[in-house]
Amino acid sequence: MSGVAVFLIAVGCADGLRRLTQRRWPAVVIGPVVAVITAVLCGLLHPGDLILVGIAAAASVSWELSCTRAERAGGRWQVAPLVLFAAVLAVLILLSGLGSPVTGPVKAWLGWAPVTGTDPTRIMLVVGVIVLQIVTGNQLVRLLLGSVGSVKPAGEPQPSDKLKGGRLLGPMERLLIVGLALAGQLAVASAVVAAKSIIRFPEINAQKARENGGIGIGTGGQERSDPGIGIDDVTEYFLVGSFASWMVALGGLALTALG
Repeated sequence: MSGVAVFLIAVGCADGLRRLTQRRWPAVVIGPVVAVITAVLCGLLHPGDLILVGIAAAASVSWELSCTRAERAGGRWQVAPLVLFAAVLAVLILLSGLGSPVTGPVKAWLGWAPVTGTDPTRIMLVVGVIVLQIVTGNQLVRLLLGSVGSVKPAGEPQPSDKLKGGRLLGPMERLLIVGLALAGQLAVASAVVAAKSIIRFPEINAQKARENGGIGIGTGGQERSDPGIGIDDVTEYFLVGSFASWMVALGGLALTALG
């Protein structure tokens, strides 16, 4: 599963850079660079490893280009990156037998650090899954929301405008679920899922009350309203987005189990 770890780390770093710079070419370049650096640090230099690293590097470029196009075009184009991401993961898992165990500087450091006795390959896979939960997780959720029409075209009012903090709460929630599950606290992780729904419900309920009774009074005593976004849009956005976010976290946990 070393190839999967390299891919997740490369894509996660590239997505993070793309969000920081708002430019496409740095993210396109950094993905393959991170894949190569990770492979060297992990001692993945055998012929089979090089095939997997090559797939991961090329896939990171395709992912960034596909996501950029999907964000600009919207609609059906947002399905393509999702299919690409799933296909690359499937290929890397099927070809995981070509990869060798993690060695090199990473294994040497793990032997020196307090985490001795842990499989280096699984450690790197866990690192990749953790990186996945941050920016790439948000990207996957947004693509799914866009593919089902829960995200409006750029420039239009968005359901996310009514639910503040989603882009920050999503990664925090996924990291908490993954961390608790890896620590063997599945019951506590499920409580986190329930807590999010409880916390968000009053906010959504208040949105519905304002929509049914008028959204307040504007200047000159006239009612203000937002005809572009209704409570149904907000509810759909919340439900689909939440389930998609949980799937990213649970999918990451499944990968760690395979590793």
